[in-house]
Amino acid sequence: MLKKVSVLVAGSWGTALASVLAENGRHVLLWARSEEQVQEINDKHTNHRYVKDVVLSPLIKATSSLQEAVEDADAVIMVVPSSGMRDVASQIRPFLKADALLIHATKGFEAGSLKRMSEVMAEELPECDPTRFVVLSGPSHAEEVVLKRPTTVVVAAQDLQAAEAAQDLFINGYFRVYTNADVTGVEVAGALKNIIGLGAGLTDGLNFGDNAKAALVTRGLAEIARLGTAMGANPLTFAGLAGIGDLIATCTSKHSRNWRAGNQIAQGIPLSQVLNDMGMVVEGVKTTKAAYELANRFEVEMPITRELHNVLFEDKSPRLAAMDLMGRVRTHEMEELPSDTLTNGWK
Repeated sequence: MLKKVSVLVAGSWGTALASVLAENGRHVLLWARSEEQVQEINDKHTNHRYVKDVVLSPLIKATSSLQEAVEDADAVIMVVPSSGMRDVASQIRPFLKADALLIHATKGFEAGSLKRMSEVMAEELPECDPTRFVVLSGPSHAEEVVLKRPTTVVVAAQDLQAAEAAQDLFINGYFRVYTNADVTGVEVAGALKNIIGLGAGLTDGLNFGDNAKAALVTRGLAEIARLGTAMGANPLTFAGLAGIGDLIATCTSKHSRNWRAGNQIAQGIPLSQVLNDMGMVVEGVKTTKAAYELANRFEVEMPITRELHNVLFEDKSPRLAAMDLMGRVRTHEMEELPSDTLTNGWK
């Protein structure tokens, strides 16, 4: 029985997941860096900056102490930006139980090392059993989850029991949770869809229409699967919630920070201003750089990622990038996949 459950940190997604846990009758300790934010959550039961016009359950208590949040916790849900995952994992190491269930819901790679979040956590928490690491991903806007709108996600782990423990922790009448054995695929899909979300925002900002966006999403999925398979993922994962499911949500909704960022860039707003005005992390920007480097490392062709990289970091015109994509040499749509990648799963 998982008695003490903690969520790190109190951003929009962390608050949404804490709300799901509270809906399931869990007393949740929600960690926030800001004392002001802690006081607001505890006294007013709101977190207005991240989830507007929502009253939080009294079962959610906030703290600014990592030790208080993590010590003796049976389950810790890490909802830390990719840029801060290593630092926070390192800080909780002295307080974390070795057998705690560790669930992360962060969609991105670590800059520089290009490691997935579960790899970063494993390096910083060597005493913890890696089979107790779980990744939660899928099409799930925080703004809709806190309003208890129907949502489906996936949890992936090396060990079926760990995945099912996470499933039992979160599943309820409006938040349906599926299990998956492909940790690599779920993490890669969750990270890379943010790149295509940026691209979708660009196409809409340029008024290219539905045909262009449908093509971008479809060919973007092909790029995601291509790199993911090269990294050891099961290609079937990309046809599921973590892949095409999350891709649809990110590319079609104004809730998506990545879509909004791409849309504003297409209108000529500098990237630095877009990120500053957003006030929250836009993971797709850093992920574009990481994916560009991973594509080179694994020698994988990712033309959409390459052109987005040029727009974000080389000051290339979005319209010119689109023209260059359309003018590429002709090629086949379908790609061959190694047969042994279609069968991996729990033993």
